[in-house]
Amino acid sequence: MGNSIPQRSVSRRSIPQRSAVAHPAVSPRTQLQRGRGATFNPPSRFDSTATEVFDDGWGVDPDDDAPQWRTRVTAEKSRSIVSTNTSPDIPFDLSINPYKGCEHGCIYCYARPSHAYLGLSPGLDFETRIFSKPKAAALLRAKLSGRNYVPKVIAIGANTDPYQPIERQHRVTRSIIEVMSAYRQPFSIITKGGGILRDLDLLGPLGQVGLCRVMVSITAIDPHLSRIMEPRASHPDKRFAVVRALTDAGVPTGVLAAPMIPAINDAQLEQIIERSAAAGADSVGYIAVRLPLEIKELFEGWLDGHFPDRKERVLSLIRQMRNGELYQARFGERMRGTGPYARLLEARFTRAAKAHGLDGERPALDTSQFQVPPQKGHQMKLF
Repeated sequence: MGNSIPQRSVSRRSIPQRSAVAHPAVSPRTQLQRGRGATFNPPSRFDSTATEVFDDGWGVDPDDDAPQWRTRVTAEKSRSIVSTNTSPDIPFDLSINPYKGCEHGCIYCYARPSHAYLGLSPGLDFETRIFSKPKAAALLRAKLSGRNYVPKVIAIGANTDPYQPIERQHRVTRSIIEVMSAYRQPFSIITKGGGILRDLDLLGPLGQVGLCRVMVSITAIDPHLSRIMEPRASHPDKRFAVVRALTDAGVPTGVLAAPMIPAINDAQLEQIIERSAAAGADSVGYIAVRLPLEIKELFEGWLDGHFPDRKERVLSLIRQMRNGELYQARFGERMRGTGPYARLLEARFTRAAKAHGLDGERPALDTSQFQVPPQKGHQMKLF
């Protein structure tokens, strides 16, 4: 028969944000997007309305009318580039983020909620609507040349990864490092991107004289698990190779096993530490998974899509580490958690780090070398 009967349809309507509840028959939160971490694009906490997908009687295909989640990069007209913080559990006061948003797609990324300030979703928007800072080098040069500037270590990539894939074309991070080099300004980098080796020509000489250090984030040994946790980040083997290459070039390099998620990747903690030592790392650290603001809902959707069989177990263990909640922001506790499970994780980490000689203090970077290079139009010194 030639009957043409629609099998599925999808309808959408705008509803007040406070009453936005996804229809259980639709399950839009579990739609896996190839190469992306978030399974949906929830409204931000500042939105007054939200879009609800609901079944209109024909059955529902959540992919109908779905946008193509391609990366879009927008140049931001920044007026400043160096951010400050006074958090007692963060080991730096100054930081630079070359990009807002991050293609790596880590579902647990604590930077996701910051996209709400741009009027965008912390979900798929965070991974696909990226903002670059092409004026970063000029702004940094002006900051370091200021009469009242006092040199301190500046962390690059404290919020989003400075070596996410778009750095290959935009080279904002490299332009920042070139300024750091010219001013002899000490800095640290945290990344899970293998693209950092493109800048080894700059990082090697700076590392050798105590002006830079790198922390490589490695969350899993198993590449399949790594791909689920961080869809567009470098392969774990590549990251260990980065540690070795940086170390061989004279750059002090450590590994950050973060985040540790109960019943997902925490069983691999000791292996990460062992391989870090073998790759030449001089230190290692870890952070327990953090789920502030919109990340809670995103994380639950991710578990529904990838680990439905262990979702309740994972959430239960996280609550055990957070005094019954999925997140607590209290300084001194937010990075490690509390309770028996958190203490067990810390004891495992301490034992493994000591066994592999990675429990020592990280060498401090040298601020005494800082100098403002001669600027065009400046009068030269007579003596």
